[in-house]
Amino acid sequence: MTDVTVVTIIRQGITTVLTVAGPMLGAGMIVGLLVSVFQATTQIQEQTLTFIPKLLAVFFTLVFLGPWMLRVLVDFTTELFAFLSQAGGW
Repeated sequence: MTDVTVVTIIRQGITTVLTVAGPMLGAGMIVGLLVSVFQATTQIQEQTLTFIPKLLAVFFTLVFLGPWMLRVLVDFTTELFAFLSQAGGW
């Protein structure tokens, strides 16, 4: 296995992780922004107010996009194992 192969595998892994984690992070960020605007307009400065909406947003994103996330991760793992067995890594 060459250096280029290892870098390619790492790059694909990082891309897969960002693709899978992106929707949950985006949902948490959008909900956090909306709650911050709500807090600024109502002058409610409760620190724990942002925790539950963000948690629920990430949870529902995971519930709705979970099958897609699992399929992306399984495809990446299958391709990785196929490549490693073909390259003689094992």
